[in-house]
Amino acid sequence: MNKKFKATLQLLGVLILTAAFCVLGYMNANNIKLGLDLNGGVSITYQTVDENPTAEQMSDTVYKLQMKAQSYSDEAQVYKEGDNRINIDIPGATDANAILEELGEPGTLEFADENGNVLLTGDDVKTASAGMTNQNNNKEYVIELVFNEAGAKKFEEATKNNVGKRIYIIYNNEVISSPNVKEAISGGQASISPIESYDEANKIASTIRIGALPVKLTELRSNVIGATLGVEAIASSLKAAAIGIALVILFMLLVYRLPGLASSIALVLYVGLEMVLLQAFEVTLTLPGIAGVILSIGMAVDANVIIFTRIKEELGQGNSVEKAIKAGFEKALSAILDGNITTLIAAAVLYLRGSGTVKSFASTLAIGIVVSLITALFVTRTLLNAFLAMGAENPALYGIKKDTKIIDFIKFRKLAYSVSLVVIIAGFAMLFMNKKNTGYIFNYDLDFKGGSSTTITFDKDLSMEEVDQQVIPLFREATGGDASAQAAKVAGTNEVIIKTRTMSTEERTKLYNSIQEKFSISEDKIVTENISGAVSREMKTDAVWALTIAIFCMLIYIWVRFRDIKFASSSVLALAHDVLVTVTFYAAFRWAVGSNFIACILTIVGYSINATIVVFDRIRENIQKGEVKKKGLEFAVNEAISNTLTRSINTSITTFITVFCLFLFGVSSIRDFSMPLMVGIVSGAWSSVCIAGPLWYDFVSLSKKNKEKAQAEKSKK
Repeated sequence: MNKKFKATLQLLGVLILTAAFCVLGYMNANNIKLGLDLNGGVSITYQTVDENPTAEQMSDTVYKLQMKAQSYSDEAQVYKEGDNRINIDIPGATDANAILEELGEPGTLEFADENGNVLLTGDDVKTASAGMTNQNNNKEYVIELVFNEAGAKKFEEATKNNVGKRIYIIYNNEVISSPNVKEAISGGQASISPIESYDEANKIASTIRIGALPVKLTELRSNVIGATLGVEAIASSLKAAAIGIALVILFMLLVYRLPGLASSIALVLYVGLEMVLLQAFEVTLTLPGIAGVILSIGMAVDANVIIFTRIKEELGQGNSVEKAIKAGFEKALSAILDGNITTLIAAAVLYLRGSGTVKSFASTLAIGIVVSLITALFVTRTLLNAFLAMGAENPALYGIKKDTKIIDFIKFRKLAYSVSLVVIIAGFAMLFMNKKNTGYIFNYDLDFKGGSSTTITFDKDLSMEEVDQQVIPLFREATGGDASAQAAKVAGTNEVIIKTRTMSTEERTKLYNSIQEKFSISEDKIVTENISGAVSREMKTDAVWALTIAIFCMLIYIWVRFRDIKFASSSVLALAHDVLVTVTFYAAFRWAVGSNFIACILTIVGYSINATIVVFDRIRENIQKGEVKKKGLEFAVNEAISNTLTRSINTSITTFITVFCLFLFGVSSIRDFSMPLMVGIVSGAWSSVCIAGPLWYDFVSLSKKNKEKAQAEKSKK
């Protein structure tokens, strides 16, 4: 088999693999698990009134709530959080407020005789289910009961003593069924019939199943989401992804020519493989999760840009295309691995410290990073070697980087420090002003403050005057005259967000009915979220801890990899710079600070450290080549930054393109997420080029001066 034929087979194999993954991912897209923000439904978090319930009590409570929740949806999930909290997610629920009302009243279940004497309780019931019998061609709906061992004995005694009488099944002091006892029933199984319909039988059975919960619960947080909004969010996000990918591919083709074509094919393969893995690992996809996928598309190009820059340099030094490709991958490997591992650290911290949508973002980001490594290091390389073997030996097809013009970044470092310092000081001033004017340093969302937020998508664009005159009164009426309702419009949409104190289920139901009646819109156009102050305080604490842990882990990793604390210190200060700059914009533009804030900040940190490591990798390379001894420390740093400048700019452009598409075409929650990311991308590019390297230079220079001073003092003695 000749070389050219083998290369053709390799190219064909990659193309077939790319097509296969894309088709497989598209065909099974419906199998991807969707979060509540995309699928609609109910999410609620309960906390036990008793602060120290036993593990057995919590386990029993979770089990009974799971059975109750599954009567609304087979995909319902109930899980314990911490020692005294339980989360319930019911996707696709239609009558959300009714579900909240029923779940919010776990209550008590009793079996009583006609005189009101309690014969059994919910603790005696093992399970209950709806069924149907067919007697004499007549369908009859029934409820099948199964009692536990103790319950079976009690039920046998109860039916024996009440033959010909009724036994009342009472839930929360309300009779839900009163079957007539025909005979004594033993064996621990019984049926109740006839029931009017299967739905009625199912409702009664689910109420019996939940029984008397072992612990008393109080609602901490609840979220009601319309499915229609989720469909719109998916459509707009897919549109953003398609446009973003197309623009990135166009950019890569124009800038990197044949390697750009290889990376474009690898990028399409990356998208298909990502979709397949989301299905395989059963990742629950949420709106931030979609943002993670689209963001990782931009970041996936980064490894290719590093490699292609190296290949251009090798060609500029007169090497053949074959040697240039080999050397390009070898020299780029350490920077690629270090950069992606540090970003994975951020994703891991997000996953471990976050919850719900933040975990979804972390999962998709982590999968994206791993897949991007595979496609860049293996797929792109295979394609380039295949092109070469098929006759693409002209260096012009790959681009040739001539001698880099060395820019004196060290000379202008004090100016760069000053610019950054002015922005950061302005940020602190904004925080002080916000605190003085509003009582809060940030515009805290419900996640960090507590309360109720209701988003309504109207059929037309209402003016703020119309909102104040027609919408706000409905909220005040529903909440008993609460005058704290605050309205905000989402630019470019028909969405209006109203924030109030925490609303009860009854108030929420009243509000929904009023809105639907007045504006003739369906309930799935209304999204409401409740969150308590206790949860918000914990979220603030978790946010600080997540950021601290992530930066500490990155510092340790860089210290170990570069064997120099000065590299780690410089990178951490550059990260602090990016965080503070982003915080400045949060304060200045009053962007909402909520549960996605920490995901946004850690993404910026992960992205920024990636760019900084590329610069540090070049500095380390210059040190190993002896450039410091030959031309001085200042030249070694300036050359490293100058050689990676094109990569820093191009990677920032590709990532910015995808995030900008998210901002342009995404729904409001995605825009809230993408706007700070754009600031972080620009800030990260600035710090990696103008701050990190010069800081390392200053640390080394200071260390050198201290050593010389110590030696001078020692020699005097």
